[in-house]
Amino acid sequence: MDTSSDAKLSRGANELNQELARRTKTNAEDWFLVFKARYGMKLVCDALRDIYGQGSVTTQLYTCCTAVDPIVAAGLIPMYGDIQRETIMLNPQTMPLNSDTHAVMMQHTFGLVDESSSRMLAELVRKQTHTLLVEDSAHCITRMARDVQGQPLADISVHSFGVEKILPTRFGGAIWVNPHLAKTAPEYDRLLRSRLANIPRPGKRIDVVTRMYINENRVLGRLPGTLGYKGRSWLTRVGLYEPPIAKVEQRGGLAYTPMAPSSWMETSMLRSLRSLDGNESKRSSIVELLRASLNTSHVVQVPAQVMSGDPQPLLRFPVFAASTAQAERIISAIRAAGVYAERWYRPELFPGVENPDTYQVPHDRSKLRITDELVSGAISLPTDLSAEQAAAVSRIIAEQG
Repeated sequence: MDTSSDAKLSRGANELNQELARRTKTNAEDWFLVFKARYGMKLVCDALRDIYGQGSVTTQLYTCCTAVDPIVAAGLIPMYGDIQRETIMLNPQTMPLNSDTHAVMMQHTFGLVDESSSRMLAELVRKQTHTLLVEDSAHCITRMARDVQGQPLADISVHSFGVEKILPTRFGGAIWVNPHLAKTAPEYDRLLRSRLANIPRPGKRIDVVTRMYINENRVLGRLPGTLGYKGRSWLTRVGLYEPPIAKVEQRGGLAYTPMAPSSWMETSMLRSLRSLDGNESKRSSIVELLRASLNTSHVVQVPAQVMSGDPQPLLRFPVFAASTAQAERIISAIRAAGVYAERWYRPELFPGVENPDTYQVPHDRSKLRITDELVSGAISLPTDLSAEQAAAVSRIIAEQG
């Protein structure tokens, strides 16, 4: 790894920060770039522990394990609240929140931003001393929940350019630090900004394997049977493939210490970000088509917030079947038609973790009823479809009734 701090921003990083600021109506100096969003979250959690000591972070189980790994790896305790059926985000009225809660993670699942619930959650968090609101915008890069004056609600907002996200960049992330932290939590603000500004760039190996990633997947995806899986596993073991989720990240750890993007990643991130408007427009149009065709479905349920207001540019269009068996039948039928429906997030902490106790997953599920129901019937539909594919998906779902 290149251990130079690179504190002086490269031209690519400066342009990228300026573009992030322009799109979010924020300041470029409040944006910090990372190799992957999870490493930025790790620095956020590390600084919380270093400033405030041991404590907990409130989050949700209906998510990916890499959204919780930074909490565990920083030595903090994840506490899980139930989610709302209508928004797929933490229920502000029932989430764990007490004197040792260092942060609350507000996740915009699939890019679904609900301003009302977000504002309620922010109001509750602000009543707690030394509790920060961290916004997970990994599925909706540059989109933030805002107050009635249009200002960002979160203290820290996390954005991702990574695999299975809105943009086709595959690598990179960005952390926004609210300038008001300089007044409300000055010691934390100074420490976090210093660490984010001084993380090293990746070494040569990571720079090379990230450049190879797309072509590797193209080749491996064409291999018959299990050869693709075996080839990917072997390349990962010998350090020639960068997996979306490493094995250690299913054990509560992270594969690397925090890093900045390489210069090649910065160029790719900036190029992709400049194409975001068209990307979001196409996704919104497909969301609108799916909303219209599934509005009266008796086969699946769609979260109310997905169906409300203007169609949002969702990464995935979430629907929920009455049972896991029905969900699997629907997924299989849609895949057979050439559309890759997913199980996000079944199992919880997707794609599953080796030992739930490492993640402090509660054995008593009585306060996670909605989470369990949504996990059991989860189906996520891609939104980068043609109108014909969207119509086919809706027809297939109707046929499963």
